[in-house]
Amino acid sequence: MRFAFFGDIVGRSGREGLAAQLPALRSRLGLEFVVVNAENAAAGFGITEGTARELFDAGADALTLGNHAWDQKEALTYIVREPRLIRPANYPALADAPGRGSQLFETEGGKRVLVINLLGRLNMDALDDPFSAVDRELEACPLGVAADAVIVDMHADVTSEKMAMGHFCDGRASLVVGTHTHVPTADAQVLPGGTAYQTDAGACADYDSVIGNDKEEPLRRFTTRISGGRFKPAEGPATVCGVYVETHDATGLARRIEPIRIGGRLAEHVPAVEGVTVR
Repeated sequence: MRFAFFGDIVGRSGREGLAAQLPALRSRLGLEFVVVNAENAAAGFGITEGTARELFDAGADALTLGNHAWDQKEALTYIVREPRLIRPANYPALADAPGRGSQLFETEGGKRVLVINLLGRLNMDALDDPFSAVDRELEACPLGVAADAVIVDMHADVTSEKMAMGHFCDGRASLVVGTHTHVPTADAQVLPGGTAYQTDAGACADYDSVIGNDKEEPLRRFTTRISGGRFKPAEGPATVCGVYVETHDATGLARRIEPIRIGGRLAEHVPAVEGVTVR
């Protein structure tokens, strides 16, 4: 199976960048399924029904969220109606958070893909333990038995927490990929147990920025310690960043992972894929 995961969409630049690149990438790479982290899609903070529709229209099959999941209040009701939108699975049981923290999808070719979203705890919102949460999800829908592929989005601030999650899921997930820090890391690898891993997928954003935000306000805060207003997404051309994964049909474990970077300012890298008929 061939699928891709794209990192945090930041504002209009990220949405338009994905819309411009994803249709051709789906054809060029033979993608059967696409997951996009969309927690910064609406003006950099949260998601709305309208911005979600833009991403689905661009070719996303599932959208994951993170610490900004509820910044746009309409997300609280939209997520109940939209099963393709997934929030972190490790909300406290007593919170009764709307929506779902995982979802099993079926591709056009009949393959079953489980998508799980998690929120880290270090330097982030204080949710329940993401390790016990993912353990429950993986036991309920085992790779190679109930799912042909399992994709875990670990939305976290600290690299060690993301790496620990990769090793915790090794052999039980097709991909564990980090989001939130918006910078693509150079550690794409297949772990010893067969799980593809990258610490951060990067963002779909204008990289002439401070992690996707217009530079003026972050610079003001760093240099004066005084806020001059809200962060605003940078509006230049986006680099679309993500990861490409190939799995073994028999097990659902990964045999290949490579970064994707296209458009904008960063050095381009698009995997070469054999045996794909470009339409």
